[in-house]
Amino acid sequence: MTNKLIVFEDKRIRRTWYNNDWYYVIEDVVFAITESEDPKQYIQRLKSRDLWLSKGWVQIVHTLEVETKGGKQRMNCTNTKGIFRIIQSIPSKRAEPFKQWLSQLGQERIEEIENPELAQDRVKEYYELKGYPKDWIDKRLRGIAIRQELTEEWQRRGVKEKRDFAILTNEISKATFGMGIMQHKDFKNIPKQSKANLRDHMNDLELIFTMLGEKATTEITQTHGSKKFHQLEQDSKKGGSIARNARLELEKETGRKVISKENHLNFNKGKKKVLV
Repeated sequence: MTNKLIVFEDKRIRRTWYNNDWYYVIEDVVFAITESEDPKQYIQRLKSRDLWLSKGWVQIVHTLEVETKGGKQRMNCTNTKGIFRIIQSIPSKRAEPFKQWLSQLGQERIEEIENPELAQDRVKEYYELKGYPKDWIDKRLRGIAIRQELTEEWQRRGVKEKRDFAILTNEISKATFGMGIMQHKDFKNIPKQSKANLRDHMNDLELIFTMLGEKATTEITQTHGSKKFHQLEQDSKKGGSIARNARLELEKETGRKVISKENHLNFNKGKKKVLV
C-alpha cells in the first residue's frame, strides 16, 4: 500500500494497512492533537481518567509493525473508529478539526471501496507528484493490478505469511532477471537502508517483464490447481522462466540489456530521464 505517512496540518502521522483497514499510530495522533512533549505519558494519564478506555484498550488497540526512520517497529495502533473513541477523551480544541480531517479520510476510503477507480486515480496522482512520466505510470498501475491478482490467488491457496509471499516473489524475480529482489536493488544502487519498492525504480521493460512473469505464474497456478507451497514455488519459477525467455529473445534482437542500473533516484536529481 502507498501513503504510509500522512500529515495533519504540520504533524506527521504514521499508519499501516492491517485487516483491510488503515491503523494509525496512537502516539502520533495524540501528539498531533495535544503537542504533548511525552505522548506515551499523556496516553497513560488519559487511560487513568477514562475507565472505559482503560478497560476497552485491548479491544480497540493492536500492536503492529510500522515503518520508522530506524526501521520497522511494533507500535500501538488503532483504526478510525478507535481513534474517534480515544480523542473523545482528549480535552483539546484541536480535536474537532482532527475529527473532521479523519472523517474525510474515512469518506475517501468508503468511496474507493465503492468505486476502485478512485483509488487508482489517487495512486496515479501520487506518482505524478513524484515526477514519473505518464507512460510509466500507466504500466506501473497495470502491474499493481496483475500483482494483486497473483497475491489473491496465493492467498486462496493457503499463503498467509509475509515471508512466504516474499519467497514466491523472489523466485519469479530470479527466474525472470537472473537475480533476486535484493540483488536487483543492489544492481540499481538503491541504498540498503531504503524501504523503496524496487518496482518504483524499474524502467518500462523491467516493469513489462515483471508483469509477464507474474501473470504467467497466475495462469500456471490456476491451470495446475497447485495448493502446497512447494508447488507454488515451482509455478513461480515456471512463470518467471517464461518471462526470462521473452527477455532473452528481445535482448538478442536489439543487442541491448533489459535490466538497467538507472533508477528513480537519478531521475529525481535531475539527471538523465531514466524511466522511458
